[in-house]
Amino acid sequence: MNPLSLPKYDAILLVAFGGPEQPADVIPFLENVLRGRNVPRERLLTVAEHYYHFGGVSPINRQMRELVGLLETDLRERGPRWPVYWGNRNWQPMLADTVRKMRDDGVRRAAAFVMSAYSSYSGCRQYLEDIARAREAVGEGTPEIDKLRLFYNHPGFIEPVAERVRTALEQSPEAALVFTAHSVPVSMAAASQYEAQLTEACRLVSERVGRSDWRLVFQSRSGPPSQPWLGPDIGDCLRELHAAGERDVVVAPIGFISDHMEVLYDLDTEARELCNELGLRFVRAATVGNDAAFVSMIRELVLERMGEMQPRWLGNSGPSQDVCEPACCAPLRRG
Repeated sequence: MNPLSLPKYDAILLVAFGGPEQPADVIPFLENVLRGRNVPRERLLTVAEHYYHFGGVSPINRQMRELVGLLETDLRERGPRWPVYWGNRNWQPMLADTVRKMRDDGVRRAAAFVMSAYSSYSGCRQYLEDIARAREAVGEGTPEIDKLRLFYNHPGFIEPVAERVRTALEQSPEAALVFTAHSVPVSMAAASQYEAQLTEACRLVSERVGRSDWRLVFQSRSGPPSQPWLGPDIGDCLRELHAAGERDVVVAPIGFISDHMEVLYDLDTEARELCNELGLRFVRAATVGNDAAFVSMIRELVLERMGEMQPRWLGNSGPSQDVCEPACCAPLRRG
């Protein structure tokens, strides 16, 4: 790339899914999440109970505040000394409000780091659409915003995941190793590299913990029974492990960055209860959270985009493209 065409940034924007921070937020938050989707009200109220089980608070926003502070410290110590902003898709601080503040602060061009490691419509292209909508809402003077590449095979992600899986396996060295990720409709998966990237990430982590026997399963599906979603489901997997004589299982939520509701409820509550019923010992590996290597990776990805650092990755896939190709991560057609 011509050095003259490389972007020059003056801020970093962290973009996340968002989550409620008090019981009164839960229903409005879920209505934002499900807007435009043909989801029965009963399903929304069922999911709301998951949040109420934890006081109506998702850990996502707390983690994001911590991440902003850690990244600001990293940039202050190592440079470049840019401000760090944060906006959400579904709850405050909403992305458009954040972009408006960036404009008012005089930001001209920002690098956007999205809290999603894998390609899919909801994990990649939809965030590009969110950014475009936010910029359109702000209007004149809105900063340019470039989404950084996916990081599913970056050492700053894989190494912390491996550390957490290793720690979990120390509690139960002979346990079956199961990786989990959020299920998506099969048609959505077919329009992206979601499943292939997850498989590669599992392989890279397994290599580092010395395990060749592992499974990738899926959790938290929310579509109608008539719509095919990626499987096998975590519950079915646990039942199969029990039937095969396994006594211990380590579950590593490799598809998630933080301990949000799909981890706290679907794994730590439902999957753990199922294991208790089956007589399986359940050990859940921690998510990456705000590991120091993960924080440093964000800075690296910005410098990489600016041509000031060579890309880093693990395995043979190479670094992912900067943005979705025209035909990939297509939106799901809704009936």
